[in-house]
Amino acid sequence: MRARTAAIQACSLLHRSIPHISRVKSVQDTWDAGDVELMAATGNSAAKAKYEQKVPAFYYRPTHTDCKMLREQWIRAKYERNEFEFIEKQEPYSAGYREGFLWKRGRDNGQFLSRKFILTEREGALKYFNKQDVRNTTQSALEALLARVAHRFCPPPSIQARDPKAVMKIETLNATFQPAKIGNPCGLQITYLKDNSTRNIFVYHGDAKEMVDWFNAIRAARFHYLQVAFPGASDEELVPKLTRNFMKEGFMEKTGPKHTEGFKKRWFTMDDRRLMYFKDPLDAYARGEVFIGSKENSYTVLAGLPPSTQGCHWNHGITIVTPDRKFLFACETEAEQRDWIAAFQRVINRPMRPQEYAVEAHFKHKP
Repeated sequence: MRARTAAIQACSLLHRSIPHISRVKSVQDTWDAGDVELMAATGNSAAKAKYEQKVPAFYYRPTHTDCKMLREQWIRAKYERNEFEFIEKQEPYSAGYREGFLWKRGRDNGQFLSRKFILTEREGALKYFNKQDVRNTTQSALEALLARVAHRFCPPPSIQARDPKAVMKIETLNATFQPAKIGNPCGLQITYLKDNSTRNIFVYHGDAKEMVDWFNAIRAARFHYLQVAFPGASDEELVPKLTRNFMKEGFMEKTGPKHTEGFKKRWFTMDDRRLMYFKDPLDAYARGEVFIGSKENSYTVLAGLPPSTQGCHWNHGITIVTPDRKFLFACETEAEQRDWIAAFQRVINRPMRPQEYAVEAHFKHKP
């Protein structure tokens, strides 16, 4: 690399795939005195001071567990585009306004269609429009630039779009990359609350940089919203709240509240204290949601099912006990059972925050 640094194997493979900005040398290779001298003179600390000197607090720094596309774009942003040396190069995701077209999966037919999305911090929302519902909302390059710089975009009435198909409040917005689930290396799952129930939107873009810019624009909007909502909080306290990956996903079987119904296979997603189940992993709406509280509030998770339970096809049961009822699930393998129990236990062992009591109360009063 231009900056001599040490990289773990997962990252070194990505660096090898970008030869015009990287030259990878293994520790098992032969190193001459010049190579050693250069590493000693520069190294990771010097490279970080140069190439990461102006990384915004909200910008997502991927780890080895993140998808390949996200890690590759982080490398390109640093060493190819020099985004964190020149603040003006961060404008696509830091200006408070972004618009463009993304491929969105249809709720009913499962087809991906081009839809216009607008993210506006001024309105505190991410919106999208059906193609036929958008009149002439195209701005000139100068208009778009002025709008983003001023953070005050408001199209004149003559080019105002019709009502958006959906308005997602930044307050409840989340985004997480899901390439395997969506079937595209740039696949992004966006979730938000509608009537206090979770709604999923699945999108992608053919340009990886464009998709990562959208992701970080959402994080920037969330960051600025939280700075206003929690004026005394530090960046370190706010950054973990910007976006989150799901704690656990996968298929389990479930039965109904009377425990006499047959078990049905469902796709489960655990998003912090919300356990949601879907008929299909790409469903827009959950068939149901379960609130997982804390052990101090009488929530527990047990391996196995009550002895009288019948109708499950999978043998590795899980019982979640809440103050109001028991939820029965079954996993296909013992390993899946262990993983789910561990995920549930992590949440149950964590004391509930004040705002989570309001969420729990809503679940108890759901029709």
